[in-house]
Amino acid sequence: MTTTPAAPSGGRADVNRRRIMEVAFAELVRDPDASMDQIARAAGVVRRTVYGHFPSRDALIAALVDEAAETVADAHREGREGVTDPAEALARATLAVWAIADRYRLLVALAQRSVTMAGIKQRLAPVRKECVDLLQLGLREGVFTSPLPPAALAYVHEQSLFGLMEAVNEGALPASDAGRSAATTLLLSAGVPAGRTAEVVAAALTR
Repeated sequence: MTTTPAAPSGGRADVNRRRIMEVAFAELVRDPDASMDQIARAAGVVRRTVYGHFPSRDALIAALVDEAAETVADAHREGREGVTDPAEALARATLAVWAIADRYRLLVALAQRSVTMAGIKQRLAPVRKECVDLLQLGLREGVFTSPLPPAALAYVHEQSLFGLMEAVNEGALPASDAGRSAATTLLLSAGVPAGRTAEVVAAALTR
Protein backbone atom coordinates (compact mmCIF):
# COMPACT_ATOMS: atom_id res chain seq x y z
CA MET A 1 0.00 0.00 0.00
CA THR A 2 1.42 3.39 -1.03
CA THR A 3 1.26 6.22 1.46
CA THR A 4 1.55 9.94 0.83
CA PRO A 5 4.34 11.61 2.82
CA ALA A 6 3.06 13.73 5.68
CA ALA A 7 3.26 17.46 5.05
CA PRO A 8 6.29 18.91 6.83
CA SER A 9 5.87 21.63 9.41
CA GLY A 10 8.06 24.32 10.86
CA GLY A 11 10.14 27.23 9.66
CA ARG A 12 12.29 25.38 7.13
CA ALA A 13 9.26 23.56 5.79
CA ASP A 14 7.52 26.90 5.23
CA VAL A 15 10.58 28.19 3.37
CA ASN A 16 10.62 25.04 1.22
CA ARG A 17 6.92 25.36 0.46
CA ARG A 18 7.35 29.01 -0.53
CA ARG A 19 10.32 28.12 -2.70
CA ILE A 20 8.47 25.26 -4.38
CA MET A 21 5.47 27.47 -5.17
CA GLU A 22 7.63 30.26 -6.60
CA VAL A 23 9.59 27.85 -8.77
CA ALA A 24 6.46 25.93 -9.79
CA PHE A 25 4.80 29.13 -10.94
CA ALA A 26 7.80 30.04 -13.10
CA GLU A 27 8.16 26.51 -14.48
CA LEU A 28 4.47 26.09 -15.29
CA VAL A 29 4.32 29.45 -17.06
CA ARG A 30 7.40 28.44 -19.06
CA ASP A 31 6.15 24.91 -19.68
CA PRO A 32 2.46 24.19 -18.88
CA ASP A 33 3.24 20.46 -18.96
CA ALA A 34 6.06 20.67 -16.42
CA SER A 35 6.06 17.59 -14.19
CA MET A 36 6.51 17.40 -10.44
CA ASP A 37 10.00 15.96 -11.12
CA GLN A 38 10.90 19.02 -13.23
CA ILE A 39 9.61 21.35 -10.54
CA ALA A 40 11.55 19.50 -7.83
CA ARG A 41 14.78 19.73 -9.82
CA ALA A 42 14.26 23.42 -10.55
CA ALA A 43 13.56 24.07 -6.85
CA GLY A 44 16.65 22.17 -5.79
CA VAL A 45 14.75 19.64 -3.69
CA VAL A 46 13.99 15.95 -3.99
CA ARG A 47 10.70 14.77 -5.43
CA ARG A 48 9.57 13.49 -2.02
CA THR A 49 9.85 17.02 -0.59
CA VAL A 50 7.48 18.39 -3.23
CA TYR A 51 4.97 15.62 -2.59
CA GLY A 52 5.30 16.22 1.14
CA HIS A 53 3.78 19.66 0.61
CA PHE A 54 1.52 18.92 -2.38
CA PRO A 55 0.11 15.39 -2.80
CA SER A 56 -0.42 15.89 -6.54
CA ARG A 57 0.29 18.26 -9.40
CA ASP A 58 -3.33 19.39 -9.33
CA ALA A 59 -3.00 20.20 -5.62
CA LEU A 60 0.06 22.32 -6.37
CA ILE A 61 -1.77 24.21 -9.12
CA ALA A 62 -4.77 24.69 -6.80
CA ALA A 63 -2.47 26.22 -4.18
CA LEU A 64 -1.07 28.63 -6.78
CA VAL A 65 -4.61 29.60 -7.79
CA ASP A 66 -5.54 30.16 -4.13
CA GLU A 67 -2.59 32.52 -3.77
CA ALA A 68 -3.48 34.31 -7.01
CA ALA A 69 -7.09 34.82 -5.84
CA GLU A 70 -5.89 36.33 -2.56
CA THR A 71 -3.53 38.66 -4.41
CA VAL A 72 -6.33 39.76 -6.75
CA ALA A 73 -8.61 40.46 -3.78
CA ASP A 74 -5.93 42.61 -2.15
CA ALA A 75 -5.31 44.53 -5.39
CA HIS A 76 -9.02 45.15 -5.92
CA ARG A 77 -9.41 46.53 -2.41
CA GLU A 78 -6.29 48.69 -2.58
CA GLY A 79 -7.14 49.99 -6.05
CA ARG A 80 -10.40 51.57 -4.96
CA GLU A 81 -9.31 52.58 -1.46
CA GLY A 82 -10.23 56.18 -0.65
CA VAL A 83 -12.15 56.67 -3.93
CA THR A 84 -15.76 57.77 -3.54
CA ASP A 85 -16.85 58.08 -7.17
CA PRO A 86 -18.09 54.62 -8.31
CA ALA A 87 -16.84 55.04 -11.88
CA GLU A 88 -13.38 56.06 -10.74
CA ALA A 89 -13.35 53.27 -8.16
CA LEU A 90 -14.30 50.71 -10.80
CA ALA A 91 -11.60 51.95 -13.19
CA ARG A 92 -8.87 51.98 -10.55
CA ALA A 93 -9.85 48.62 -9.11
CA THR A 94 -9.91 47.10 -12.60
CA LEU A 95 -6.48 48.47 -13.47
CA ALA A 96 -5.07 47.25 -10.16
CA VAL A 97 -6.58 43.81 -10.67
CA TRP A 98 -5.37 43.63 -14.26
CA ALA A 99 -1.81 44.38 -13.21
CA ILE A 100 -2.02 41.26 -11.05
CA ALA A 101 -4.18 39.21 -13.42
CA ASP A 102 -1.77 39.82 -16.30
CA ARG A 103 0.92 38.03 -14.29
CA TYR A 104 -1.42 35.14 -13.60
CA ARG A 105 -3.27 34.91 -16.92
CA LEU A 106 -1.25 31.91 -18.14
CA LEU A 107 -1.80 30.24 -14.78
CA VAL A 108 -5.56 30.74 -15.13
CA ALA A 109 -5.48 29.05 -18.54
CA LEU A 110 -3.46 26.19 -17.06
CA ALA A 111 -5.67 25.91 -13.98
CA GLN A 112 -8.75 25.35 -16.12
CA ARG A 113 -7.36 21.88 -16.84
CA SER A 114 -7.38 20.89 -13.19
CA VAL A 115 -9.08 23.41 -10.90
CA THR A 116 -11.90 24.07 -13.42
CA MET A 117 -13.58 27.42 -14.01
CA ALA A 118 -16.12 26.61 -11.31
CA GLY A 119 -13.29 26.28 -8.81
CA ILE A 120 -11.71 29.54 -9.96
CA LYS A 121 -15.04 31.36 -9.71
CA GLN A 122 -15.55 30.02 -6.19
CA ARG A 123 -12.17 31.40 -5.14
CA LEU A 124 -13.09 34.80 -6.55
CA ALA A 125 -16.38 35.00 -4.62
CA PRO A 126 -15.09 37.60 -2.10
CA VAL A 127 -13.96 39.90 -4.93
CA ARG A 128 -17.25 39.39 -6.73
CA LYS A 129 -19.15 40.42 -3.60
CA GLU A 130 -17.17 43.66 -3.43
CA CYS A 131 -17.86 44.24 -7.14
CA VAL A 132 -21.58 43.76 -6.56
CA ASP A 133 -21.53 46.31 -3.74
CA LEU A 134 -19.68 48.84 -5.91
CA LEU A 135 -22.02 48.32 -8.86
CA GLN A 136 -25.05 48.59 -6.59
CA LEU A 137 -23.76 51.93 -5.28
CA GLY A 138 -23.11 53.22 -8.78
CA LEU A 139 -26.53 52.18 -10.02
CA ARG A 140 -28.22 53.75 -7.02
CA GLU A 141 -26.37 57.04 -7.56
CA GLY A 142 -27.06 57.03 -11.31
CA VAL A 143 -23.36 56.80 -12.21
CA PHE A 144 -24.00 53.40 -13.81
CA THR A 145 -27.00 52.50 -15.94
CA SER A 146 -27.71 48.89 -16.81
CA PRO A 147 -30.76 46.68 -17.35
CA LEU A 148 -28.93 44.03 -15.33
CA PRO A 149 -29.06 43.78 -11.55
CA PRO A 150 -25.69 44.30 -9.81
CA ALA A 151 -25.04 40.60 -9.22
CA ALA A 152 -25.59 39.74 -12.90
CA LEU A 153 -23.48 42.69 -14.04
CA ALA A 154 -20.65 41.55 -11.77
CA TYR A 155 -20.63 38.18 -13.56
CA VAL A 156 -20.54 39.96 -16.93
CA HIS A 157 -17.51 41.94 -15.76
CA GLU A 158 -15.80 38.82 -14.45
CA GLN A 159 -16.28 37.00 -17.74
CA SER A 160 -15.07 40.05 -19.66
CA LEU A 161 -11.81 39.93 -17.74
CA PHE A 162 -11.40 36.21 -18.39
CA GLY A 163 -12.13 36.84 -22.07
CA LEU A 164 -9.49 39.59 -22.24
CA MET A 165 -6.96 37.27 -20.59
CA GLU A 166 -7.66 34.68 -23.26
CA ALA A 167 -7.43 37.33 -25.99
CA VAL A 168 -3.96 38.30 -24.75
CA ASN A 169 -2.91 34.65 -24.47
CA GLU A 170 -4.04 34.03 -28.06
CA GLY A 171 -2.36 37.17 -29.41
CA ALA A 172 -5.63 38.92 -30.28
CA LEU A 173 -4.88 41.82 -27.91
CA PRO A 174 -1.47 43.30 -27.04
CA ALA A 175 -0.71 42.89 -23.34
CA SER A 176 0.33 46.54 -23.20
CA ASP A 177 -3.21 47.63 -24.16
CA ALA A 178 -5.10 45.15 -22.03
CA GLY A 179 -5.33 47.11 -18.78
CA ARG A 180 -6.82 50.17 -20.47
CA SER A 181 -9.10 47.91 -22.52
CA ALA A 182 -10.31 46.11 -19.40
CA ALA A 183 -11.16 49.30 -17.50
CA THR A 184 -12.83 50.81 -20.56
CA THR A 185 -14.86 47.68 -21.27
CA LEU A 186 -16.15 47.41 -17.71
CA LEU A 187 -17.14 51.07 -17.50
CA LEU A 188 -18.92 51.02 -20.85
CA SER A 189 -20.77 47.81 -19.97
CA ALA A 190 -21.88 49.50 -16.73
CA GLY A 191 -23.47 52.24 -18.82
CA VAL A 192 -20.92 55.01 -18.31
CA PRO A 193 -20.94 57.32 -21.40
CA ALA A 194 -17.95 56.92 -23.73
CA GLY A 195 -16.61 60.42 -23.12
CA ARG A 196 -16.77 60.07 -19.35
CA THR A 197 -15.25 56.59 -19.61
CA ALA A 198 -12.24 57.92 -21.52
CA GLU A 199 -11.70 60.67 -18.93
CA VAL A 200 -11.96 58.32 -15.97
CA VAL A 201 -9.64 55.72 -17.44
CA ALA A 202 -7.07 58.32 -18.48
CA ALA A 203 -7.07 59.79 -14.97
CA ALA A 204 -6.78 56.34 -13.38
CA LEU A 205 -3.81 55.49 -15.58
CA THR A 206 -1.94 58.59 -14.46
CA ARG A 207 -2.59 57.98 -10.78
